Amino acid sequence: MHDPELTREALAELPPDIAASPLFNGDLAPVPKARRTWTTYNFAALWIGMAHCIPTYLLAGGLVAQGMNWWQALLTIGLGNIIVLIPILLNAHPGTKYGIPFPVLARASFGTTGANVPAVLRAIVACGWFGIQTYIGGEAMRTFLVAAWPEFASLGGDAAVLGLTIPSLITFAIFWLLNIGIILYGMNAIRHFENWSAPIIMAMGVWLMVWIVSRAGGIGPLLDRPSSFADTAAFWKVFVPSLTGMIGFWATLSLNIPDFTRFGRGQREQMLGQTIGLPTTMVAFSAMAVVITSAAELLLKGADPKTLWDPVAVLSQITSSTPPAGLAEPILGSTGMRVTVAVLALLGVSVATISTNIAANVVSPANDFANLAPRLISFKTGGIITGVLGVVIMPWKLLSSAETYIFDWLVGYSALLGPIAGIMIADYWIVRRRELDVPDLYRPSGRYAGTNAVAIVALCVGVAPNIVGFLRSVKVLGGGPDMWDAIYPYAWFIGFAVAAAAYLAGMRLRPFGHARA
Repeated sequence: MHDPELTREALAELPPDIAASPLFNGDLAPVPKARRTWTTYNFAALWIGMAHCIPTYLLAGGLVAQGMNWWQALLTIGLGNIIVLIPILLNAHPGTKYGIPFPVLARASFGTTGANVPAVLRAIVACGWFGIQTYIGGEAMRTFLVAAWPEFASLGGDAAVLGLTIPSLITFAIFWLLNIGIILYGMNAIRHFENWSAPIIMAMGVWLMVWIVSRAGGIGPLLDRPSSFADTAAFWKVFVPSLTGMIGFWATLSLNIPDFTRFGRGQREQMLGQTIGLPTTMVAFSAMAVVITSAAELLLKGADPKTLWDPVAVLSQITSSTPPAGLAEPILGSTGMRVTVAVLALLGVSVATISTNIAANVVSPANDFANLAPRLISFKTGGIITGVLGVVIMPWKLLSSAETYIFDWLVGYSALLGPIAGIMIADYWIVRRRELDVPDLYRPSGRYAGTNAVAIVALCVGVAPNIVGFLRSVKVLGGGPDMWDAIYPYAWFIGFAVAAAAYLAGMRLRPFGHARA
């Protein structure tokens, strides 16, 4: 399933006994030095491809819907991405230095058996994101098919499967198969796809912005609209959980970034590429979303303001043969023009969504599931497991509202992943001082063998302060405001700090492998 030549090269750089280890397979092997070829452009393109997606586009709209004005929304997005870039770069370092993926790196802090805990937790979150991106891509396909073929919308009548209409089910399945097809081609296909998709995605976004502004005759009223907060306290109440949500957006990648940096040519390349690619792209794409939405408000005067933050909804009204509300005729006059624009829009949305989905939501869980049984589960098998669980989670439920998406989903899982990041960073940078015994990471009886109880306890301690707040957020628990509700908006920060402190304190009492590290 994996590249046999790469496996042979990796084993040539490892002791002979590793080849027979049950903790080793070709997908989890350290990348041989000769194979570490990713440049600054590769890493920047990776982030451009992942950040240019509809969930990113929806972030600014979600914040504006909560009461922010445009610059407050962009400030929150930019600050959140600068903050999350720090743990991303810290966890990226061992990937480049040793060529190892996330689940193998987690063995240093959690133990060779205990590493399955953070790996599976990270994988489950990724499955949710895989499902979200696949659903969004499928809905985009359905929207544009209806624009070109209106009868498709009524296919199946009122019938529904798992809450999806028949047209939505068909396009969801098609988009799911497209993602699985790329997974089956492996990691090299992912790198090539990211390289050529990044400039296409950027060009499509710029084209839409320029076209809609010129057609609307201006940028529109959104940039002049004030925030709806009466005072600083009211703003802060929304700003803090929103900032945590922005960090949560890429908290997943802050853990598994070694899955990519293991292919890096050097630390300078990966650090520069990621610094260029992540915060700048997130802010720039969100700013484009603000401009496009504002101009769309001028162009589509009778449309529901909430739908204007959805690029698929905007494009569907532009390509529709039915005049949008408030207009006497379709925006695009000829059928040929509508079909052409619909096809191009579908191509752009599909490339953007698949680009993000494969890189951000498949690579890590595929490796994580492989880590459970390296001899039985390959990268490709793990990817298929991810795809199946992404359907089981029923992601359309997570997108039911901006509040559910940001405060329940993004903030909720950040409470889970923040502690894992805190433990791994504390272990690598402070406890082990950036020195790992790579062969022992693959030995069932080496210095990292078994489960590090300190890491498991620290993880539980880090998650604990946010449990009550999360259960109240999702309406499982009731009760009036108290300290748990005040803590929950800071979920990622508190989880990270508490888990890291607990881990460092515990390792001083019980130095798991540290004396020999």
